[in-house]
Amino acid sequence: MSNIIMFIDQLTRYAYLQQALIAAILVGIICGVIGCFIILRGMALMGDAISHAVLPGVVIAYMLGASFFIGATITGVLTALAIGYVSQNSRIKDDSAIGIMFTAAFALGIVMITGLRGTGVDLWHILFGNVLAVSRSDLYVTLGIGSFVLLMIIIFYRPLLLSTFDPIMAKATGIPVRLIHYLLMLLLSLVTVASLKTVGIVLVVAMLITPGATAYLLTDRLPVMLTLSALFGVLSAVIGMYYSVVYDVASGASIVLVASFFFGLAFFFSPKQGIITKKWRSRMVQKA
Repeated sequence: MSNIIMFIDQLTRYAYLQQALIAAILVGIICGVIGCFIILRGMALMGDAISHAVLPGVVIAYMLGASFFIGATITGVLTALAIGYVSQNSRIKDDSAIGIMFTAAFALGIVMITGLRGTGVDLWHILFGNVLAVSRSDLYVTLGIGSFVLLMIIIFYRPLLLSTFDPIMAKATGIPVRLIHYLLMLLLSLVTVASLKTVGIVLVVAMLITPGATAYLLTDRLPVMLTLSALFGVLSAVIGMYYSVVYDVASGASIVLVASFFFGLAFFFSPKQGIITKKWRSRMVQKA
């Protein structure tokens, strides 16, 4: 109880903590929402690819004196397009193309970072995140990206829904399935960029997948899944921030661990899909 009081006291006293908490909540919401579509489309590896592929864009942006967010967005979109081009113009399948492109881009980013070693620049926080270092301008960018992503999902909800569950039917009804796919890749890139400072490149895929996977175990309806996923993202952000501040541990890792804990609870105790719940229900049936 005393730790909670201390956390609230620090939160009301320090502006950087308030900014960090708001940024973490925003990231939890947008990662949770976009992650649902990534899971339902079986594109978890694509999320991993884009989240890692933005690294060279971040480094190039720094070298040119531009914003990290611009470089990361451009690199993420180019990687998504390159993966599609390779898989459509060769015998290489999607998963192989993803593995090739994202490892190449990530390796390029690592080489570029080590090449800047003599400049005294530390870009490693981009890999692992530090939500406590979020500035007011970072917060505004995250808010802008989050608003745009949620607006696009609301506007294109029906095409996204149809192309996710029945792409053949969606194509027959005139929905540009390929265009919707690339729109989703753009939104995924933007969400990754918005999450850079909060959880970092290495851990952002966990925030994209884990809250959505948790919600997927609890419901069969997409609107409910989107709501639950965003809720788990927010709870993970708030509780993870609390442990990060109180126990002085890595913020991004704390947030991801809390999200993983929620997934564990759903995996074992979900009313319909939980392992323990199903065993208990089968025992009750046998006794009856």
